Amino acid sequence: MKRFAPIAIALLLSAAFVAPAGAQELTGTLKKVKESGTLTLGVRESSSPFSFIDDKQQYVGYSIDLCMKIVDAVKAELKLPNIKVNMTPVTSQTRIPLMSNGTVDMECGSTTNSIERQKQVSFVVTTFLTGTKLLAKKSSNIKSYKDLKGKTVVVTSGTTNERAIKELDAKENLGLSFIQAKDHSESFLNVDTGRAAAFPMDDILLYGLKANAKNPADYDVIGEFLSDDPYAIMIRRDDPAFKKTADNAVIALIKNGEINKIYAKWFESPIPPKGANLHLPMSDALKELFKAPNDRGVDTCGRMKC
Repeated sequence: MKRFAPIAIALLLSAAFVAPAGAQELTGTLKKVKESGTLTLGVRESSSPFSFIDDKQQYVGYSIDLCMKIVDAVKAELKLPNIKVNMTPVTSQTRIPLMSNGTVDMECGSTTNSIERQKQVSFVVTTFLTGTKLLAKKSSNIKSYKDLKGKTVVVTSGTTNERAIKELDAKENLGLSFIQAKDHSESFLNVDTGRAAAFPMDDILLYGLKANAKNPADYDVIGEFLSDDPYAIMIRRDDPAFKKTADNAVIALIKNGEINKIYAKWFESPIPPKGANLHLPMSDALKELFKAPNDRGVDTCGRMKC
């Protein structure tokens, strides 16, 4: 994660604390929540440890915990302590359409903030840094993307990782064949059953899939980083009042240190359903990203090259 040091230092500083929207006429999501008494979260079923279903069939994870802190901020701002929270499953393919058409109000998953996506949606301040690597069976002897030449890989449709591996395939003339999967668990199954040689995905999600596999030792997360991906909670575009509320809620967690406890809960402690521990301390790049001035938050336009 040392490669993130330059971007962490050069990140755009934004999202200064502002006056509550309660003193102004409500618009956008805040108005919708005020009138309906409900707030809908878009959640993932297999994006551990960010958003997934646990052994009690509940949606849990790092991103969901952060979203619930934003929900608390909305309740306080609107003076509505009994706001109902609905959780609606989304996939990599459906998350942006369901956000754009108003079905979900926040997407609490593992979504990269990219320039391309900013044309359709907006993002709260960055909360995680990762990048694309490969998952393959140890028995495959695949150590790098160069070992994939002429092989079949599986991609989760609608992800930045799909775009990264296809761009690399064209650039390096790898001659790859692709299997499209609807979610990460289906992609993992394709590798598990031998239909695909590898699965390119954000490394943290691959570690989560490996940890919860029947035989974790059968798999490796391998290769160099093929992309850089800052995660952030996704919200609708052109909704500055709600963005300020959400930004301020996350910035407060950063300032008071509570985000460190939430991070440790999901990345350095046993997590369901198998009680696996990723043993992943916060990277220096993420720590640097969270070292923002007291009156400002942290944000990014997305990819390192931007």
